[in-house]
Order: sequence, then C-alpha cells, then structure tokens
Amino acid sequence: MSAPRAGLLSRIKIKPDWYLILIVLMGAAATIAPAQGQAALSLDWVTRAAIALVFFLHGARLSREAVIRGLTHWRLHLVVLASTFALFPLLTLGLAALPAWITPPELAAGLVFLGCLPSTIQSSIAFTAIARGNVAAAVAAASASNLLGIAVTPLLVGLLLQAQGGVDARSVQAIVLQLLVPFVAGQALRGWIGERISRNARVVGLIDRGAILLVVYTAFSGAVVEGVWDVLSGLDLARVFALCAALLGAVLALTAVAARVLGFDKPDEIAIVFCGSKKSLASGAPMAAALFPAAAAGVAMIPLLIFHQMQLMACAAMAQRYARRPDIEAVSG
Repeated sequence: MSAPRAGLLSRIKIKPDWYLILIVLMGAAATIAPAQGQAALSLDWVTRAAIALVFFLHGARLSREAVIRGLTHWRLHLVVLASTFALFPLLTLGLAALPAWITPPELAAGLVFLGCLPSTIQSSIAFTAIARGNVAAAVAAASASNLLGIAVTPLLVGLLLQAQGGVDARSVQAIVLQLLVPFVAGQALRGWIGERISRNARVVGLIDRGAILLVVYTAFSGAVVEGVWDVLSGLDLARVFALCAALLGAVLALTAVAARVLGFDKPDEIAIVFCGSKKSLASGAPMAAALFPAAAAGVAMIPLLIFHQMQLMACAAMAQRYARRPDIEAVSG
C-alpha cells in the first residue's frame, strides 16, 4: 500500500506546483499586457459565463450520496465547519486589524476573504486517504463545506467587509443568486448528465482550471489598470507570506488539539485537520471575481494564491507523518 500512497503523494506535490506556475504566469501576462477598454468588457462577460459554468459543473458532479453517507458523524462535521466558517474568519479578521506595518492595508480585505472561503474537496480527501484517516467523513465534510460556502462565503464577506467598503452589502443577495442558480441547475440535471460528467472527469477538470486561469487574468488586468503595483511592494508580499504561514500553523494546531480534546480517534482527527485547515482556490477565484470590483479582485486573490500553495506543501508533509504511524494506532483509536 505504501507504493500507491507514495505515487499519489508525488502527484499531489507536482501538479499543484505546475498549476501555480500557470496562475503566476497569468498574473504576469496581465501585468505586461492587461485587458483594457472593449477587450476588458468582452473578457468580463466571458469570465462571468466561465464562473457560471464552474458552479454548474460543481453542482452536477457533487455526489449527494457521499454527503448523506457521512452526515451521521455530525460532531466531526460541526468541528470542520466551525473551523472553516468561524475560526478562520475570526483569525483573518484579527490579522486584518493589525497595524499597517504588519498587515498591508491594501491586502487586508484579501485576508478576510481568504478566511471566509470553503474548504477544498480533492486535496482534503486525497491527503486524508494518504494519512489513513476517515475518508468517508472527509468526503462528506469537504462536500458540505463547499455546498454551504456558496451561500455562506458571500454573506460572511459582505458582513465582515461592509464597514471597510470592500463589498457592497446590497449586492450580496444578487451575488449569491449568481453562484447558486447555476449550482442548483447542475444538481437538478445531475440525474441526466452526472454519469457523462464522471466519464469525462479530465475534460471537466480542464474546464474548471481553465476558468480559474481566465478569472485570474481578468482580475489582475483590472488591478494592473488601476495601478496595483504602484501600491504594493515586495515587502508587502513578504509580510502577507509570513501572515499566511502563521495563519496556517495556527489552524493546523488548533484543529488537531480540538480533535483530541473532544475525544475523536486518530482517523477522525486526520479528517478534521485536513478538511478544516484548507481554503479552496477552485471556489475562491470565481467568488473573488463575483464579489469584488475588477480592480480589487486581483488584489483580493493574492493571499489566497499564497495560502493555497502553502497549505498543499504543509499538508503533504503532515500526511506522510500521519501515514508512518503504527497500524495498531489507527485500529485502536
């Protein structure tokens, strides 16, 4: 079993790194040749269509059976959801409130936005499997996080950033509908198209990732046109990197401690740690484009891009450490 796990782990390490390179290249392309004028307007409409398609596909491929199968483990799911939608927002709100010499004011809204996002699905499940954790619970918890995040994330962002003017609270309801309508449509059509989507998972994945690249280019184009690089410096990015590292370390530690204090066994602890400590780029990029004006969306995604790669590297190392524990520990927990 160790060889398949090692192979899966190597794929998890390599693929996100290459994809992150593509995302960085899209940001660089937007810096060198940003979309402007009529091209920007046309690209904005294409991006909106891509966002709708992404959430339609999420709805069509999300297994309701997987969620229902794990719902009986309600204590575990409550811990994961509390970490995702309560602990994270509180911590990032605290980071955003730090003095300007610690937290760059231009990136404070992006930190709060990061804290409000749902968990990942694929990597949370994959790392839980590698670490010999409760995979069924991870499937249900990560799926529930993404399902709730479609409605909860815009509401949280609107609530927490309203005082700073980061998001127009009056448009939150319209944004929720923009994300929910295609998602619900996908769920409604799942019985007809779910099998076809499953058979073409690679094509669907390419569409998903391609849409995110498009969102990144569009968002950064708007930010560049508005002069983002005249405002942000290398020191600002370094400070956000340090803040994201501190945030990830705190959440990993707190979720592990909470799981042990609440009496969960080791497989459950693994599911809680990996599902409760991640933030989804797949959901975050389209949500940023929907929630923020074009000039602000690119800046808002910077903490997410940094945190996303950081969480993959840290959790890959943790999954290896968990997997090396004695078998008897996983059985007796």
